[in-house]
Amino acid sequence: MTESNADSAINVPDIPVEIVTDEEMALIEAALTAARSSLSSSTIPAISFTAAASSSSFSPLLHRNARSIGSIARLSKRRLSDCTDTSPIRDIEDSGVLRSTQKKIGVRESLLHRFRRKKGLSVTDITGTEWCEKQMEFLLLLRKPEITKAMKAGIVRHAKLEEEVVKKVKVRVGTLEDVLALKFINFIVGANQLLFEGLTRELPLIGFVEGVWMVGVIDEIRMPETEANRNPILVETKTRAQARSPAEPQQRNGRLQLMCYKRLWDSLAANSFPSRQFYDFFALNPHYILSEEIRENTVNSGFPAETLDDLLRYFSNMCCMLPPADDQLLLRYEYQEDHSLLGEDRFMYDSDWANRQIRCCLEFWLGEREANYTPVEEHWKCRHCKFSSVCPAKINADCTSS
Repeated sequence: MTESNADSAINVPDIPVEIVTDEEMALIEAALTAARSSLSSSTIPAISFTAAASSSSFSPLLHRNARSIGSIARLSKRRLSDCTDTSPIRDIEDSGVLRSTQKKIGVRESLLHRFRRKKGLSVTDITGTEWCEKQMEFLLLLRKPEITKAMKAGIVRHAKLEEEVVKKVKVRVGTLEDVLALKFINFIVGANQLLFEGLTRELPLIGFVEGVWMVGVIDEIRMPETEANRNPILVETKTRAQARSPAEPQQRNGRLQLMCYKRLWDSLAANSFPSRQFYDFFALNPHYILSEEIRENTVNSGFPAETLDDLLRYFSNMCCMLPPADDQLLLRYEYQEDHSLLGEDRFMYDSDWANRQIRCCLEFWLGEREANYTPVEEHWKCRHCKFSSVCPAKINADCTSS
C-alpha cells in the first residue's frame, strides 16, 4: 500500500470510493455487542447481551490457566489502594463531568451531553467526526444511518473472526450496573486470554480521555512472537467491497482509530482508571448486587463478585498486570468477497498528532464551535454522503466535480 496509490484514488473522480467510516461508525460495534449501544438511560429494560464465554462458564481460558486465576484471586484480596491510584489523571476534573468552562453555541446543550451522556463517547464517534463533522452532526440530529450491504458484510466478518478465538453466551441484564459489569467481565476474560494464549479479539475498553469518558472495542490484540518484546500489538481489520487499497483519508481515519485504542489501553495499563469519577458520571451504585446470572458466571470464571465494586477491583487488578501496547500499530485490509488480504499498514503511534485530533473532535462534541465541513481536497466524500442533498457544502459547491 503506497501513498501514490492513495493519491491516484483521490484524483480520479469517476472511481467509486468505499467510505470506511460509514462502515465502521458505531454500527459494527453495536451489531457485534448489541447491548453496548443500549445505555441511553440509567434504567435499562432486560436485554440479551453477548459475552465472551464457554458453554459452561465465562471463559475456558481461565479454567485452563490456573496460574491466571490464582494471580487474580490473590490480587483481588488486596485493598484497591495497593495497586490502583484513584486520584484523577492529569488534566481531568475531579468530578468526572463535562468541562465547566466549555463554551456552548448559544444556549444549546452540547452534543456530547445530549447523545452520549449515559454511555460515553465511542472511538467510532471520534473517527466519524474526523471524517466529516457535518455528516456526524446530521447523523445525530436527523436519523441513524441505514445498514448497507457493505456494512452487513463487515459485521458478519468481524463476528466470524471473534468466534475463531472466543465462544459466547447470552446473558440477560436489567440495569446499567449489569451492562457495565459485563464490559468488565469481558475485559478480564479477554486480557487473560491475551496474556496466556497470546491472542484475543473484540476486547471492550473504557477510559477517561481529555476529560471525557470514552469507550471502544479493539478488533484484535496479539502478543509479539519474540520474547524480547512483551508489548501487545493492536490490530484493526477493515473489510472492503473493492479489491484495492483505500484512499489516504481512509487510511488516516483508520490510523486515528487505532491510536485512540492505544491511548485507552495504555491508560488502563498505567492504572489511570478513576473509579470515583466513573461511578459519579454514570450515576452508578458501587454496592449494587449484580444479577444472579452474572454472579454465577463470575464464580465459574474464577473471580467471584457480588457487587459492581467487587468486579471493578478484579478489573483494576487485571490492569496492573498489563504492559503498555506496542508503539507499532497494524491496520489490515480484507476483500469482502473472499476475505483475501489486500494489504497491511504498519505505522508508529504519534501521541502528539492523535491528541490534537481528539481535542479538535471534542471541540465539536462539547459545543465549543460549529461543525466544520470536509476540506475542499476531500469533497469527493460528499458523493457518497446520505445527507448531501441538505448539506450546505453540497448546495454551495459542485462537490462531484472536485
